[in-house]
Amino acid sequence: MANKVHLVACGFAFLFLVTGCLELGFSLIARNMMDDAPTRGEEAIRHLIYQRLPLTAGIANGAFIIVTFLLALPALTMPNRGLLKMAGGAVTFCGLFSLCVGVYIWVMTLRIRGAFEAIYRDQEPDVHDLVQSEFNCCGYANSSSPAFVTNQQCPSPAAAALIRGCSGPVSQFATVTLDNLFTALFGMVGIHALFIVTLACLHKDRKERERYRHIDEKSGFSNI
Repeated sequence: MANKVHLVACGFAFLFLVTGCLELGFSLIARNMMDDAPTRGEEAIRHLIYQRLPLTAGIANGAFIIVTFLLALPALTMPNRGLLKMAGGAVTFCGLFSLCVGVYIWVMTLRIRGAFEAIYRDQEPDVHDLVQSEFNCCGYANSSSPAFVTNQQCPSPAAAALIRGCSGPVSQFATVTLDNLFTALFGMVGIHALFIVTLACLHKDRKERERYRHIDEKSGFSNI
């Protein structure tokens, strides 16, 4: 019958698999969506963010997490302690990879306001129109930098001059989106770290059981 340490390790193995599926699924979905024509301002900004995320790294890491889980199954089901060490090393690599991706996205949040201006200028007027309507703004820094697109929100230069630029609301929305992403990744890293700890505990438990088994075998032999 499995002991508590083994059951906890199996539980974290399942959570580890979930993190890989989530990272792989999100990266694939974001890659498929990022080039679609937006219909709303928030959707347009979200697609621009997806285009600058390390999605290839996310796909690779998610796939490697799933492969590592499959490799860890024999280590959890068989008494071989060498397999546990290999599984722990692979999980450590996955955790470091996820941490690097999370830090990369966190750094993006630190310079999103300035970096997004060049991105915004490169967009078509239709995208500017959607963003202005969604975020109730005109232009980016202000109505003339870059020049606003005439729509219901910004009907004339005089009216547009009285309305805030899009830099504030756009950067705030982008920052919240990126915050959610790197927070999720750091949470995954926490699960990976706990899985490593449970694998180490399971390794120690098996070592202790093996030592006691050898002691029992020697004691039985000496009593013959």
